[in-house]
Amino acid sequence: MLSLAGGALGLFLARFGTVLIVKFFGTDLPNASEFQMNWQILVFTFFISVLTGVLAGLIPAWHLTKTNMNEALKQGQGRTGADTSDRRVRVILVVSEVALSLMLMIGAGLMTQSLWRLRAVERGFETAHTVTMRLAVSNTKFSSPDQQTAFYNEVLRQIRKIPSVEAAGAIDSLPLKRGSIQPVEIEGQPPPPGAKKPAVSVRLIMPGYRDTLHIPLLQGRDFNDADTADRPPVVLISASMAKRFWQNENPIGKHVTLAFFPDKTREVVGVIGEVKQQNLNVPGVSPTLYVPVSQVTALAPALGKWRSFPLSLVVRTSPDANLSGILPQIIQSVRQIDSQLPVTEPSTLEDYVEDTISKQRFNMLLLNAFAGMALILTALGVYSVLSYMVRRRYREIGIRMVLGARTSSVLRMVLIDGLKLTIMGVVIGAGSALLLSRVLTSLIYGVSATDITTFVAGSLLLVGVSVLAGLIPAY
Repeated sequence: MLSLAGGALGLFLARFGTVLIVKFFGTDLPNASEFQMNWQILVFTFFISVLTGVLAGLIPAWHLTKTNMNEALKQGQGRTGADTSDRRVRVILVVSEVALSLMLMIGAGLMTQSLWRLRAVERGFETAHTVTMRLAVSNTKFSSPDQQTAFYNEVLRQIRKIPSVEAAGAIDSLPLKRGSIQPVEIEGQPPPPGAKKPAVSVRLIMPGYRDTLHIPLLQGRDFNDADTADRPPVVLISASMAKRFWQNENPIGKHVTLAFFPDKTREVVGVIGEVKQQNLNVPGVSPTLYVPVSQVTALAPALGKWRSFPLSLVVRTSPDANLSGILPQIIQSVRQIDSQLPVTEPSTLEDYVEDTISKQRFNMLLLNAFAGMALILTALGVYSVLSYMVRRRYREIGIRMVLGARTSSVLRMVLIDGLKLTIMGVVIGAGSALLLSRVLTSLIYGVSATDITTFVAGSLLLVGVSVLAGLIPAY
């Protein structure tokens, strides 16, 4: 009956929990719109509830069948062998609860630290007061690169006319996404015989992109409207690419050739600050080369004929602008140029960055939720076992007090019994967490899976909760 009541309460809570999960994590979960209560869930919950009740009842029932009735009647309220065995089972269950709870708490603590470290990773660009959206142009409508470039230039011109817009640009793949990685030929640096050409990240950008994201210009110049298809091909490179290929030289004026655009040798005209191109949890930075969209006139023969490609707009507004209000204005500017153009993924840049770590955030919240529930169950377990032990020892405690034991000594005796269980569970849980550290290593970033601070904090929290749980029966 207790298990069925618990199952019913669980279904009631799940009914609202499902709504919250879909609301907050719907974009991170596959088929989230299909989450609903159905008869399979009801059958499963009923089965688990009945099974839990049967298993929980079998252990004491089995011990009762082994009780020596004559000894039990003689001892009255004294302890029987079955009672001692029952106590042993309760101790094992509580110690196991504490151990599992500590393992979950350590996991949750490590995931929380990992998320903080990810948010603190140097990204190389500023997200405040910036919005982004994706434009996917039609191959039929824009059959040549010149037409596509003219369209994007007009879109950016219209957006820059909005009063609260300070800067606007575009890129084929936003930072924190893997994007295109291409082999390059560096003038004067042929690869050794039999070796592969070095590869770098390649991004196609429009003038204004660097200013919009406040990426610093370290050397040379930025792209401008004069960098058209009929002008000498140019590129920008990141600081790490300059260091990799021209460590002791000035890279300005050097030449590179891209494998996917082999028709032209391109001149390096500027070096810009480092931008995190891959996921935040990928260590290090990627040497990056930037090509102006206006000078992409042909693709490698292996890729076939010209194909239009989508670009992501980035728009920086004044600090006092309402970002949620500026997005519709930007979309309206695009619609004035092409009313049928799909505009997707409208978002603030800060939300975009948060979305790139949504998996880590979800894992952290999930582990914290499990750890919180485990902590509550541990407190209840310690409380229930100590309460039962105290009730069984009323007579003994009364005799101790008649013989002069003080109230403080009785409280200390009960609390020590609870602490013994907790400490045994902490030792087992910490050891198990150490054994599982390799699994945790693949889920965290910037923190050791054996971080001593997390282990100590989790252990102390469990000990504190156990003391609080033991105060009531002790009192």
